[in-house]
Amino acid sequence: MRFSIPVVLLILALLISCDSSTSVKTREQRIYMERVVFTIEEELRLLSDEIEELARFSEFLLEKQDSLRPLQDPNRYEFKGYYSSNSIDTLEGKSSVILLNKCPDIAKAKNDILVTNGLDSAFAELYAKYDLIEQVYSNSNLQLSRVYPPYDVVNIVDPDIDVTKFNFFYEGDEEHNPSRGPVWIPEPYVDPAGRGWILSLVHPVYYQDELHSVIGIDLTVNDIIQGFLEEEKGNYIIVNKKGDIVAGKATAIEALSMPPLRNHVYLETINSDNFRISDYNLFNSKSREVRSMGQTFLMAKDNHFSFVEESFLNDAVCKSFSAIDWYLIRINDNY
Repeated sequence: MRFSIPVVLLILALLISCDSSTSVKTREQRIYMERVVFTIEEELRLLSDEIEELARFSEFLLEKQDSLRPLQDPNRYEFKGYYSSNSIDTLEGKSSVILLNKCPDIAKAKNDILVTNGLDSAFAELYAKYDLIEQVYSNSNLQLSRVYPPYDVVNIVDPDIDVTKFNFFYEGDEEHNPSRGPVWIPEPYVDPAGRGWILSLVHPVYYQDELHSVIGIDLTVNDIIQGFLEEEKGNYIIVNKKGDIVAGKATAIEALSMPPLRNHVYLETINSDNFRISDYNLFNSKSREVRSMGQTFLMAKDNHFSFVEESFLNDAVCKSFSAIDWYLIRINDNY
């Protein structure tokens, strides 16, 4: 059977029109996603500004320690072994102060405790200012930790740990952060208190041009991102550079051939006893095409992927973050 030239041209025109329509739709979605990412990053920038101020204040306390030391209460913190014996009542305005067993110079560390007690009020003020802040803290190369709000140190902290071996410390050091500015740690952790994913923002503190400590703020991802995504039209997920799903709508997560969500809610799934982040990773999806999508977005750095084998899925669009190594992905189905 032969088609006349006008019919062939009509078919070609329809195909070009469909392709053009898809391209326009993809561009429109990317523009919209840029706005979403910008809005989220504006929230993150506010906190980056806050931690810079906090780091500067900490450096001020260290620089002025000789004049500030006589003004400090030497009995503000008393120790039972490696931890301060104050209660965990936030009304006292105190932090939990921990002096770990690997401390190389206890006398010097106790001096640091005294001259940086001014951090307590700064930590408390910042914590009260933002609902999404889980805790504010400082960890020093002397194995000294100050954490607000105070918590049950005895039953949670191993006194033999080395804080400098954790990413909330070394990501701020000279090797990993030569600019000496704020750093977002892209791999969140699960909050043991049940608030879901926790995201960390850290900033180094230098004294006499040497790294003294690293200030940190832990934030609840659910408060800053998950709630925002739920208000947006479309099926969205956010993944880190490893492909782990940090946040997302249940409909989007379940469409990617992941394990079933508890009560169709990702936060409940995260907080369940048998949660494993590896189960909710694009590269571990049961779908070959979803794994290929992860490769396309995270490794090839493309921003569009078309599904062929997954009959209920059409395509996906990706927009990377600039402040943190995350990716916003929109999943478009065929319905």
